[in-house]
Amino acid sequence: MTIEMKSCPIILTLLLLSFVATAQKPLLDSTQMPNAVHFLPAPPAEGSAAFSYDQSQYRWGKQQRNDSVRCAIAVGDAVWSIDNICKIYSGVLGINISAEATPAIYRMLTLGLLTTDQAGKLPKNHYMRTRPYVYYNEPTIYPGDEGWLRNNGSYPSGHTILGWSAALLLTELAPEKADTIMARGYMYGQSRVIAGFHWQSDVDAARLVASAAVARLHADKRFLKLMKKARKEYKRIAR
Repeated sequence: MTIEMKSCPIILTLLLLSFVATAQKPLLDSTQMPNAVHFLPAPPAEGSAAFSYDQSQYRWGKQQRNDSVRCAIAVGDAVWSIDNICKIYSGVLGINISAEATPAIYRMLTLGLLTTDQAGKLPKNHYMRTRPYVYYNEPTIYPGDEGWLRNNGSYPSGHTILGWSAALLLTELAPEKADTIMARGYMYGQSRVIAGFHWQSDVDAARLVASAAVARLHADKRFLKLMKKARKEYKRIAR
């Protein structure tokens, strides 16, 4: 199966433009977020039963690439940007999440995700786990990211922190669609296993990190105000 990939410079440019366009900074930095090094176990060691499971899931992910639809979803999920997250979950919620159409929801999600993303920095730098595609010296389904992620820690998965945090925040916004939102959030994380960029334990750990980060976010009064405005906007447009 041949899939046209974007180059790494283009991806980085789009990501930069996404953040510059929002002109926002995280509400909290990494030192103010829960430190996963203190509440998560270290990633599985080679030779352990847990690492054997990671290896088994890596093989599962490669098999999933034979499904052209699922593979295409994983490729789309590989684009790391908040605007891509908005696009993904717009389809789930049935609304257009954008700065123009839903400014309050977009601002809540942007600031929320920029903040929860901070929670992955300390454990990533602490463990500096080798990614599966590097470990096996095999290609991923999104080669444009392989170069710059090669020296970026694998544990926990930053993509999964992003996707799972978004699912939690949007479930709070639209609880009547919780099942569908969380199912997409779970799929987003599994896309990282399918793509070959993360071990299953990276993804599982990231969901816990994201949950802790979202809980911490809700202790911030600025975020609570953003969520209140987002709820009001959602109720108005979702009638």
